[in-house]
Parts: sequence; structure tokens; C-alpha cells
Amino acid sequence: MIEVEVKARIDNFTDIEHELEKLGAVKDKSEFQEDIYFQSPIADYGKTDEALRIRTTNNSTFITYKGPKLNRDAKTRKEVEMTIESAEKARDILTEIGFTPARVVKKNRQYYKLENFEISLDDVEGLPPYMEIEISLDDGNDYGEAQDKIFELFGELGITEGFERTSYMELLENLLNE
Repeated sequence: MIEVEVKARIDNFTDIEHELEKLGAVKDKSEFQEDIYFQSPIADYGKTDEALRIRTTNNSTFITYKGPKLNRDAKTRKEVEMTIESAEKARDILTEIGFTPARVVKKNRQYYKLENFEISLDDVEGLPPYMEIEISLDDGNDYGEAQDKIFELFGELGITEGFERTSYMELLENLLNE
């Protein structure tokens, strides 16, 4: 699967929620997420632009691999995700074979649906408010069109700046290094 995602810093959640409602977006769910990101023993994911994480939510646990970004304007990348039984067991397996935990990212996320868009309002510990708009594609050949539609939706919501291609993990790392 190819994930086309664009993230933007927003001023506040209330104004965006109001604008989403005006466009007909439907609040889907809210959840707490804890992501544990790992560093590979054989590749520097910071240089290869990949990510491996274990995500625990209110109801589920996933392991996710994200490949390098495929373009310059969005976080378009291959994503492979699998539901797992236990974050602790997965972490033990990964550390036993040489992966090391790199960072934990905690956030409260509100999901909205609008047509084929998945929209999330993210309250990430240590960061200002963000919004992500995502389209998932089975075939990555038309990700440019999906990206254009995402930026068009941002425009309809009044957001024309503050776009960010880096992950929340990278944003938190950048804050530590300042």
C-alpha cells in the first residue's frame, strides 16, 4: 500500500473542527496512541528515510514499516502494517535481533472521514497542534493526483502554510537538538 500524507501545523483544534464540519467531514473516532520507533542494527533510518515502529492504541497493537519518501511535497511512501498480539513481545523480539528503541511518541488523535480522505487532528506530547490528511492507495502510480487533492482540501480548510514532511519523532528530535 502507498500512503500519501500531508501534515500541517495548525493554530487550534476548535477552528479546524468547525471547518471540517462545514465541509461535511464526520468524526470517526478518538484514540490515544503510543509509538515506539526503532533504529536498525544495519541501516541508519535517519539517512535511509525509513521507519519501524510499534503502535499501541486503545484497542489494538500494530507493527509498521514505512519506506523512504517517494516525492518532495508529501510523505508519500510504502507502508506495511500488521496487527500484533503484544507490544512487549514484539519489542523483545526486535531488541534481541539488534534493533534499539529510538524514541517514544505519544499523542491523542481525533479521526475524521471525508470522501476518501482520512483526517486526523493530533495532540502530540511536546508539540503544537497538527493536522494530517491522508489517502491510501493500492497502486502508487497516481500518488501525484492524490497529493494534489490533499493540498486542495487543506486550501478549502484555509490552511496554506505550516506544512511539514518530517515525522513527529523527527520534530521531537529537532526540538531536543535546538
